[in-house]
Amino acid sequence: MAARLRVVTFFTGGLFVLAILGAAFAASAIVLPLVLAVFLKLLLQPAVSLLERFFVPRALGAILPIVLVVGILVGLVAALSAPVATWAQKLPQGVPRLEEHLMVLSGPMHKLQGALEVAEEIANAPPQGRTTVAVRSDLGIAGALFAGTKAVLDGLITTVLVLYFLLLSGDTFLRRIVEILPTFADKRQAVEIFQEIESDISVYLLTITIMNAAVGVATAGVMYACGLHDVLLWGTMAFLLNFVPILGPLLGVGIFLLAGLLTFDSLWWALLLPVLYFVIHLIEGETLTPFLLARRFTLNPALVVLSLIFWFWMWGAPGALLAFPLLAILKIVSDRLRPLRPLGHLLEE
Repeated sequence: MAARLRVVTFFTGGLFVLAILGAAFAASAIVLPLVLAVFLKLLLQPAVSLLERFFVPRALGAILPIVLVVGILVGLVAALSAPVATWAQKLPQGVPRLEEHLMVLSGPMHKLQGALEVAEEIANAPPQGRTTVAVRSDLGIAGALFAGTKAVLDGLITTVLVLYFLLLSGDTFLRRIVEILPTFADKRQAVEIFQEIESDISVYLLTITIMNAAVGVATAGVMYACGLHDVLLWGTMAFLLNFVPILGPLLGVGIFLLAGLLTFDSLWWALLLPVLYFVIHLIEGETLTPFLLARRFTLNPALVVLSLIFWFWMWGAPGALLAFPLLAILKIVSDRLRPLRPLGHLLEE
């Protein structure tokens, strides 16, 4: 009877988890800003507490870090718009240069281009014996860009509003949850879980942000020394990509390789850029950050990659940024709840 009850509980729990994930996928426009606001609250909560110690009212102390973060983001977007546009214009002009560097691939590239031209001619040719109907799209590229920009702005506004009220409320939600739990043991366990999540995730986010900023500064300095202009663009890109474990630095290596091939005539000089970027990431990712976080986070690398792939499929780039913290929270909860301890053991490195 007990074994049957455990099986029923397991499958019921599995169905509940699937329902939660399905709702998170279907309502991503609402759920994703809420999740981002919760993690930003964990990151900015120490700043609000520090301002409160200096007798700054909580209503003002909650909005000041948000204004600072939004101002930095707006300034970065304004500063990077011109370099991004310049490199976007370089891409079509750099194809001949890439072919010079990659002579081995020039033959297959020409064959592929010819096959694509033939396929385009076949696709554009009207079928015989049928009436051709021209379908006009009212959106076009401008409409699609406007729709995408509107979705991003809506999500940003939702995140900022929820973040402000989370910072303003402080520990109100925790107190309310503790109040409705039936027994003292449950109340104590809930407080311990919430405190550990807040402490560990806050430390993780703060440490990773500082280390990624150091990676961005080091990358910008190295690229400037190598003669690659727009150092703010490369430093910001290295800073952002380093938030995505494993996959982000790999993408960065490819981007710096492409930038080197488009900029320098010498193939060896072009290869130096991704090598130096990889060395910087190796020093940070394999020595400094693990030394600072090893006591708090020891997660299975294979499961980290699977988590990255899954959350990127669920929520795109923001999901990839949240994959590791979400996996860390799952491990913290699993270690604290007896029925989930086997899952916590599975998540360990």
